[in-house]
Amino acid sequence: MKINDLKNLLEAEVLCCEKNLDREVYSACGCDLMSDVLAYVKDQAVLLTGLVNPQVVRTAEMMDMVCIVFVRSKTPTDDMLALAEESGIVVLRTDKRLYEACGLLYSNGLVGNVVKQ
Repeated sequence: MKINDLKNLLEAEVLCCEKNLDREVYSACGCDLMSDVLAYVKDQAVLLTGLVNPQVVRTAEMMDMVCIVFVRSKTPTDDMLALAEESGIVVLRTDKRLYEACGLLYSNGLVGNVVKQ
């Protein structure tokens, strides 16, 4: 799925890196615990979160994520957007709740990651 498709499904606003909307994404993760993201996420994932702090962008960068979606109309700071811009990470904002946003993406073919036990 392209990030632009994801944006349209979530009726999201682009806050950063609009030039990268044509990038492909293969999986998604909905989480507010960055330690879980570090433990379970694979490359090319989209992170959906309601957590607004610089660690979200740093975590996405470390995990080679290409898109962050802030749910519940959460707004990242200018510093967070500048950090995302440096890494080329698309930042979106949607008014949907985390559960609904994840459900929409999953039902339209964007899978989650397989959890290793």
